[in-house]
Amino acid sequence: MTARPRLDDYRIILAYSGRVAIGLGAVYAVPLAVAALEGEWAAFVDLSIGCSASLALGAALASLMPREARPGWLHGMVATAVSWLLAMFLAAIPYRLSGHYASWLDSLFDAMSGFTTTGLTLVQDLDHLSRALNTWRHVVTFVGGQGVVVLALSFLVGGSRGGYELYVGEAKDERLFPRVAHTAKAIWKISAVYLAVGVGALWVAGLSIGLPAKEAFYHGAWVYMAAWSTGGFAPMSQNVGYYHSAVYELVCVAFFLAGSLNFALHHALMTGNRRELARNAEVISFTVTFAGLFTLAAWALAGSGTYGGIATLLRKGFYHVISAHTTTGFMTVAARQFAREWTPLALCAMILAMMAGGSACSTAGGVKGMRVAMLWLAIRNEVRALLLPSHASFRRRIHASGDRDLGDGVVKGAALVALLYVATWVLTTMAGVAAGYSPMDAAFEGASVTGNVGLSIGVTAPGMPAALKVVYLLVMWVGRLEFMAVLALGRFVLSAFGRRRP
Repeated sequence: MTARPRLDDYRIILAYSGRVAIGLGAVYAVPLAVAALEGEWAAFVDLSIGCSASLALGAALASLMPREARPGWLHGMVATAVSWLLAMFLAAIPYRLSGHYASWLDSLFDAMSGFTTTGLTLVQDLDHLSRALNTWRHVVTFVGGQGVVVLALSFLVGGSRGGYELYVGEAKDERLFPRVAHTAKAIWKISAVYLAVGVGALWVAGLSIGLPAKEAFYHGAWVYMAAWSTGGFAPMSQNVGYYHSAVYELVCVAFFLAGSLNFALHHALMTGNRRELARNAEVISFTVTFAGLFTLAAWALAGSGTYGGIATLLRKGFYHVISAHTTTGFMTVAARQFAREWTPLALCAMILAMMAGGSACSTAGGVKGMRVAMLWLAIRNEVRALLLPSHASFRRRIHASGDRDLGDGVVKGAALVALLYVATWVLTTMAGVAAGYSPMDAAFEGASVTGNVGLSIGVTAPGMPAALKVVYLLVMWVGRLEFMAVLALGRFVLSAFGRRRP
């Protein structure tokens, strides 16, 4: 599909997007059940409208699939990019109808923030959201962490052609099984196991700090879904600081750290291959970069006297650096405390942590530990090649769920994506400065948006300029799909104005 697309090309793309919309409509059943149980009938109506729109539009689009469809790579990539935009619009319907958002733009912003597991929010009066709408916010994050396309692949696309192209378009390339549909189902099974354990652990933690049983359960479910998806949404405006509990925070760390790991690594551990945890290049990369960045931030905070005592330094400094590095975005301090209490050096450590991110093929964002490891090993190999005799040879491989060749093409691909992340962060920072924010505030928020993190220094708010909201929304989308699917969509749009194929 290098020249002007044919009608069947559009039909294939829209049909796959329709199947994603049907999957989203089915997911609406969770908050609808909560609304019915809690008697929140206004929220029930709002959610029903969103559900109906998703199912009706999805069915209409899915019916467009040509009888002799022959989907290719570009179809899958473009369908992925389009599906995420369509899901954003459909998920935003109950947000806008709820009255907790000032505009459609704010509703779309939060929907995209949820699906991309970013966690920045423009919701108003968060502390008084209905339980059903709060459930929907966190279900959106949970689905986004696994992938909206993974949802469709698990239950709707099955073994049909084009499934792998859709899967890769969502910035995933791990195949736990030969068939990509089986891989997608395995991802959901892994998440379901952690869901049961995580909600139970946070429910107990909630009970231990005095929350009523029902509240402890709801908060446990909401916080777990955000933690596992490294999403950053929280049910209260104080974020995780609302609980005032070191135990609650520690349980959160365990699950968002797990969520930042590659699904293939989870599969290996669940099937008895525990050695993989110590050998995996991404785990090693994350450990080294986190240790270095936390040491830098702790040194800066200790030197400034921001937090007195090792316990406070760990609870504030350690918690936020690991929240940044896993791209979770949970906070135990107010947004402007970063600007007032953290030194520029500590904030720079946070920016680097947010940009580095978690593991590839996980719920985390950022450049990813795999690419960091690849680039480090490539530099090391080049240095070794310069120092060793010309006839010497050495292994150029990286281990992550198996050995992989570290050829020039792989290294160039990793470097390209890393460069695109840095360039996007620079442009996003410039947009923040142009909107009137300080360079440090704009750089911090820009890193959070680009890396799909959710930590805020106070820039993201309902009163921020509309143009910056649009920039942030698009950057979240681009960053979550790791550029390729969005670039494919751009190529497709440009080809629509090219010459028609013979």
